[in-house]
Amino acid sequence: MSYIPHTDEDREKMLRSIGVSSVEDLLREIPRSLRFEGTLPLPPPLSQMETELELARIAAENGAALACDSFLGGGVYDHYIPALVGQTTARPEFYSAYTPYQAEVSQGTLQAVFEFQSLISRLTGMPLVNASLYDGATALVEAIWMASGERSGRNEILIARAIRPSYRGVLCSHLAVSGLRLREFPFGKEGTTDLSCLKQMISNETAAVVVQSPNVFGLLEETEEAGRIAREAGALFIQVFDPASLALVRTPAEAGADIAVGEGQSLGSPPNFGGPLLGLFAARAEFLRRMPGRLSGMTEDANGARAFTLTLQTREQHIRREKATSNICTNQGLVALAAAVHLSSLGPEGFRRAALISQERALELRKLLREAGGAIPFEGPFFREFVVRFPEESLKRGLVRHLLDHRIVPGIPLERAYPEMGGCLLVAVTEKRSRESIRRYADLVRDFADGKGKGAPSDA
Repeated sequence: MSYIPHTDEDREKMLRSIGVSSVEDLLREIPRSLRFEGTLPLPPPLSQMETELELARIAAENGAALACDSFLGGGVYDHYIPALVGQTTARPEFYSAYTPYQAEVSQGTLQAVFEFQSLISRLTGMPLVNASLYDGATALVEAIWMASGERSGRNEILIARAIRPSYRGVLCSHLAVSGLRLREFPFGKEGTTDLSCLKQMISNETAAVVVQSPNVFGLLEETEEAGRIAREAGALFIQVFDPASLALVRTPAEAGADIAVGEGQSLGSPPNFGGPLLGLFAARAEFLRRMPGRLSGMTEDANGARAFTLTLQTREQHIRREKATSNICTNQGLVALAAAVHLSSLGPEGFRRAALISQERALELRKLLREAGGAIPFEGPFFREFVVRFPEESLKRGLVRHLLDHRIVPGIPLERAYPEMGGCLLVAVTEKRSRESIRRYADLVRDFADGKGKGAPSDA
């Protein structure tokens, strides 16, 4: 699009005001010998992201260091963020505003929260969405508190082992003194949840079943079947979801989830040393009274004009501590606003296009790494993130250090959380990773395996 947003009607109006009928008439006092004829030697138009990458490349010619190409994922992703997001969230009325304890005075803040809730509801298909939580891990804790209250008398939570290790760690910390028993069910050789084992473990003591899809390995789970198993046993089904994946896969509502939680960092917030993050929390409408945190609603004021209000606020600051549904949640207002602006900027088509590009490039890199000597242990359907196992000899000779020295951050080692997965890296690809960086990653792996690259021994 043009950088000068004048319509044809705008230009005609300006020409009439000046008193000429065309731009040519406006310029007739300038001799033709001094005018440029023909087409300007300009490159084809670029998107904002492409323009920024090109400017970074030009800057590098002056000796500026190029940023690394990061293939890290594991819950925090390097997606492209439109400039509109930062421009909006940097406005002082948003950037410096605090949590609205006298909320109805802050109509702009409440409207921003309402729009966020509406967008996440549309994304997940769930009718009830709160005003956000700290992060995905604590959102899952809140979901389990909510489920255990809804299924009073049941004290067992079944959780898939193929959930992010950090989520399981936070759960263990919070549930240690809760009286609830946390039991894991394993994943199979394909890397997805072993549903036959879930069927054997579930009982009338089970309050909730928790499955993540895409799971920790990026693989898509059979969430509908997991939900069916939970319902047949009288338990609630909690799905941990990735918002970016919902552009391409079934929503938690379509999978039959009772509660859906996720990490919203990929919606408008960059990776930033572990934070700030954004907890997404959605549920079926009948759980309204057990919803943690705040809920913004739209109503009418005394004059009949549209107004926003906090419909629900169940934190200990607002009601008696023993009646509060949560004592750890908050409203991540600024990060939630970034998510709302991000989704609004992209629109449905842009959101889907970003997911498609990420998936296409992840498929391309997985293919190239396999050709370069890497093994792919899990072949099932995945989204944006996959596991690759590199030869032990290459790792011992320092493959990871070699890639880092060439500004490639290759992925997350899985062995610490999953000891049986030695030599495996979790590799994530977003639309920001160019085809050139993908090929360079694979070429460096191939050259190193062929003895053309040198490196010191690496712990990774």
